[in-house]
Amino acid sequence: MKQFFVFLSLLVIGVSKLIGQENGGVKELKSATDVAKQFLRPAQPNETKLGRITAYVNPFIGTGGHGHTYPGASAPFGMMQLSPDTRHDGWDGCSGYHYSDSIIYGFSHTHLSGTGVPDYCDLLISPQIGAPKTTPGYLNPSGYGNQFDHGAEMASPGYYAVKFLNGIGVELTVTERAGFHKYTFISDDNPKHILIDLDHRDKLLDADLQINGKNSITGKRISEAWAREQHFYFFMELSVDFESYRLIEENGQHKLLLTFPATASMIMLKVGMSACDISGAKLNLEKEIPHWDFSKTRNETNDLWENELSKIIVETKNKNHITNFYTALYHTFLCPNIFSDADGKYRGRDNQIHQLPNGETNYTVFSLWDTYRGTHPLFTILQQKRTSDFIKTFQRQFEQGGDLPVWELAGNETECMIGYHSVSVIADAQAKHIQGFDINQLITSVIATSNFDEYGKKSFNDRGFIGMDIEPESVSKTLEYAYNSYCIYEILKKVKMGGAAINDKTIEMFHLRSFNFVNSFDPQTGFMRARREGLWFSPFKPDEVNFNYTEANSWQYSLYAPHAIGTLSALLKGQGGLEKYLDRLFTVPSDLSGRHQVDITGLIGQYAHGNEPSHHMAYLYNYTPSPHKTAIYVDSILNHLYFNAPDGLSGNEDCGQMSAWYVLSALGFYPVSPGSDMYDFGRPIFDRAKIKLENGQTLELNFLNNSKENKFVQDVKMKGYSFEGKQFSHQLLMQGGAWSITMGNKPAPYEMTKEVPTSLPTNFTPLPYFNQENRVFDKKMTLSLATPLEGTNFKIFYTTNGDNPTSNGKEYNDPFKIKSSTQIKAATYNVSTKQFSSVISNNFVRKEKGISVRIETPYANQYAASGDVTLIDGITGNEEYRTGDWQGYWATDLRATVSFQKGKSLQRIGIHCLEDTKSWIFAPKKVIFIITYSDGSTETIESNSKYNNSTQNDQKRIHQYEATVQLKKVKSIKVVAVNFGKCPEWHLGAGNDTWIFADEIFYE
Repeated sequence: MKQFFVFLSLLVIGVSKLIGQENGGVKELKSATDVAKQFLRPAQPNETKLGRITAYVNPFIGTGGHGHTYPGASAPFGMMQLSPDTRHDGWDGCSGYHYSDSIIYGFSHTHLSGTGVPDYCDLLISPQIGAPKTTPGYLNPSGYGNQFDHGAEMASPGYYAVKFLNGIGVELTVTERAGFHKYTFISDDNPKHILIDLDHRDKLLDADLQINGKNSITGKRISEAWAREQHFYFFMELSVDFESYRLIEENGQHKLLLTFPATASMIMLKVGMSACDISGAKLNLEKEIPHWDFSKTRNETNDLWENELSKIIVETKNKNHITNFYTALYHTFLCPNIFSDADGKYRGRDNQIHQLPNGETNYTVFSLWDTYRGTHPLFTILQQKRTSDFIKTFQRQFEQGGDLPVWELAGNETECMIGYHSVSVIADAQAKHIQGFDINQLITSVIATSNFDEYGKKSFNDRGFIGMDIEPESVSKTLEYAYNSYCIYEILKKVKMGGAAINDKTIEMFHLRSFNFVNSFDPQTGFMRARREGLWFSPFKPDEVNFNYTEANSWQYSLYAPHAIGTLSALLKGQGGLEKYLDRLFTVPSDLSGRHQVDITGLIGQYAHGNEPSHHMAYLYNYTPSPHKTAIYVDSILNHLYFNAPDGLSGNEDCGQMSAWYVLSALGFYPVSPGSDMYDFGRPIFDRAKIKLENGQTLELNFLNNSKENKFVQDVKMKGYSFEGKQFSHQLLMQGGAWSITMGNKPAPYEMTKEVPTSLPTNFTPLPYFNQENRVFDKKMTLSLATPLEGTNFKIFYTTNGDNPTSNGKEYNDPFKIKSSTQIKAATYNVSTKQFSSVISNNFVRKEKGISVRIETPYANQYAASGDVTLIDGITGNEEYRTGDWQGYWATDLRATVSFQKGKSLQRIGIHCLEDTKSWIFAPKKVIFIITYSDGSTETIESNSKYNNSTQNDQKRIHQYEATVQLKKVKSIKVVAVNFGKCPEWHLGAGNDTWIFADEIFYE
């Protein structure tokens, strides 16, 4: 049997070399490589066809660390991913496989590539020898599972093989919708078994197994996990008749144990899959694998990969760069996945079966928050036909499900992550003149999706920002909705230019919305901050990971305005200010505060390459006086955050985005703002690259004098003329031809080309904000107002009587004082357009005289609410803990004392606490009140409410703990809220510490 071993490097480049510092978040990734070093062999030459690009793909890259990839077999964009399962659950088991493991439980037929949430791993097949086992080893140590080491494991595009320590040999290959298993057994008298387990992984909603003769099995698996209702149907054929079978259905199980003759030395299985029905699965198998020639299927799929990967031919003496590059390209072509049968039938977002027109393909697995940045722009170069099919899939999903996809999985919208970046994919394809979809048909879809009253969109659209009290992750959502609005603006503008009847006011509305990111910018700190109306979230720490940002902190989101870099520069005091921000971003300490966020990895300063919000940032130096710094940092990322090793990715692969960044950057360019047709030059790492374009042209990139030292582009010559600048267009790229890019060891003398607006539209009116951060005061408070933009074009008007401001009312000129609790409303007036911004309204509360609170237990900064006065500020929260009104205490009791300077006659005392067990926030076990009376006596009272969450499922509600006191003056009340303790066994975080969330100690 001919086999080949993919190139696996023993060399692990120390991330600490990167810019002279060790980068937080990457050090922990070394553990998997330490395990790998025990087993990895030196790279072997390809034994099948010399020079084939597939020989340079290492599917094990990303299977260690936190890459979350799988090593198994898949066709390009294939429906089936046939791969080994070494993990049942856990964050690093999202793909079902982790390189540090040593037991394979079996081989399942669907897997996700690099996601941060687990799902799939449908239809587990476990080959066995000797006494059969039907319980998985992850539930019982004596259960099924085969030990292996990586020295007997190998993978290449469309193929996976391993030999277990017990002698069972496994080979897997696939077509687009079907899989081929080949099991070889040592020749002895032990019986051979194959276990089919439908219970593996996700919660079953429905399942069925049917035996059709001695060599055919059919079944279905409908499950709930990330996808609320995933349908999986299969048709299986066996090359050897089984002697007997045992259907295991007791205790809610759904398993089938097949026993084969002891003399069987080889058993092959073919499995067709479908999301529609068993007949679709049978058709897919019959169409794609009508024979029993394993090598034929393997070679045909390898040829498919060869065709896809050879769209780019690179040359360099650095073999690790070649392996990293083609593995990255391979990873970008794993998904989205085909989601229609060979006859064109598919399961839609409405859970109904539909029929495609001839020649069309439906797709699934759209990780759009990740992939819109680099993966889909890469597809506009290499996968234009599929890009059209993706967009037509979007439109079908809108028609069947009511909105465009956000994070769609197996016909289910998960609503995972933020934004609605399907509009980015559409705008990018339209800007690059990709044909095959009806842009006019999509206009209704993109406008409707932008206007749904969900996830803060209404506030963003109507008021120009999302308040932290309205929606969690408000800063990130405000910024990404602004970019989405830009995409829609570009779509509508181009459609209007093409003659469509689009209202100019609609186009202008989206244009103005695209600048709403300005309303999140705080000029005092130079960062994007969360706001509650006109007040900034405080205490503010830019390195703090909290509920205002999505998998990030303010450092990692404050440069998110890729569509309006000129305006962003203006907010930062010009291009020099942008450069200063970037310099600090890459060089400040990598320490993070706040909540633990596993996705924030690959840190260079506060730049986090392991997660997507940072991916465009190194290229922003092209818009500063020092564009050469783009090359410096891109070079460092390429060489120090990508490895030819299992832990070779600094973060989740995320369905191709981590790899797409590498592919594009290694070629020397990157799309900073998808939806535009422009690319930014960076730092290429090859000597030559040829890109075969779908229009029949070939783009040849010749990088002259390229070396480790010569990382700076000096000039670019194409078609006989020299192009000086840091950008070029997609149209120019698609013309093909030979480009000569000369590299040097010093920055080039020319300036960058400015392709983005540098100022706001004159009719954009920013919101005002208060310079003060507190909303509670003692005797009096001085207030001042400002806008993010300087200049004489804006005036601020305000009121203190509850009315909305008008141009005839109070104009703000100087700070003013308040001495009592006051509601202040303010709005910015645009002198040019004579229009007001939306109104911001804040209540400033004068604390009750003679009352103070002393908090003995430290609260978490990211859940500080109003700070030290939160528990007596008179402000109560709702059931959403992330709106900033709740104060959080982690793994501790809450102890606080309220004192009354002159004593206070009370009847009832209490405290409000939140319960949101899904978020690890548990109601206190009990609350004890220790009352000190003015006469010196004391009394200890336990609240009349007790809550026991240990046997409950997820709960979300507000609890009120209270007690009755004697009718005499109270000097102080000490409140002790007893922490619930560890998460109970039923909880996903079982055994971990819990939170107490409180918002107010009340007294009457």
